[in-house]
Amino acid sequence: MRSLGRIALFVVVGAFVLVPLAQTIITSLVSTLPRAGITEGHFSLVNYQNILHSPILKQSILNSIIYVVLNVALCLGVGLPAAYAFARYSFIGDRQLFFLLLVFRITPTVVLSLPIFVLFAQIGLENTPVGIALVHCVFNIPIAIWILEGFIASVPREFDETAFLDGHSLPGFFFRHLVPAIAPGIGVAAFFCFIFSWVEVVLARILTTTGGKPITMAINALFGFRTDFGLVMAMTVLALVPGMAMIYFVRNHLAQGFVIRT
Repeated sequence: MRSLGRIALFVVVGAFVLVPLAQTIITSLVSTLPRAGITEGHFSLVNYQNILHSPILKQSILNSIIYVVLNVALCLGVGLPAAYAFARYSFIGDRQLFFLLLVFRITPTVVLSLPIFVLFAQIGLENTPVGIALVHCVFNIPIAIWILEGFIASVPREFDETAFLDGHSLPGFFFRHLVPAIAPGIGVAAFFCFIFSWVEVVLARILTTTGGKPITMAINALFGFRTDFGLVMAMTVLALVPGMAMIYFVRNHLAQGFVIRT
């Protein structure tokens, strides 16, 4: 009976997750508005063809990829050395500073949206993917430091000392030994930074009023008096692809990372 209950629960959860996804994919393959030569409700690839023929939609996908890649790279580039410093060195106010980073991370993004917009407008970073990447780093770097600090702290200090006795410099030890040792943690940090940056809407809406719009804003702009739901669903499917690819490439590190962290 217990096994049947688990199977039933698995089926319910699977249906809850997969049915909306299946409906999205099916709708993306349906012409939801009448077009020349294609009747409404007919299955075709016209929605994906319209995306390929739309410079605005193609540019939005490219913008999202650019700022997400920049965001993850910057967060890991800054977060790794900072996490190592918190994990290996003691200084006045280190725990308090670490706590303040986490407090800043849970600050609502809308609170800082106006000062960030004013600052970026003054330096010319509004309406650009680089601007979105930088502002996302402000919120992602604290969580990256928190995740990576826990993984580095779990590595014994003797690991560092042995490498230094073998003649490795700090940068050499860092990249040749420590980074491979905490690869699961890097995978977890990269995953969370990617997810936050890819789906974030508030800052993207404020900082991209005229240009540089990401895929989330492009999908939002498709809703109107006569919404082409097939096109909306096609863009939604394309928006899911990078996330699925990210999960696939870091799946092993991600699984190990959650186990080690817990």
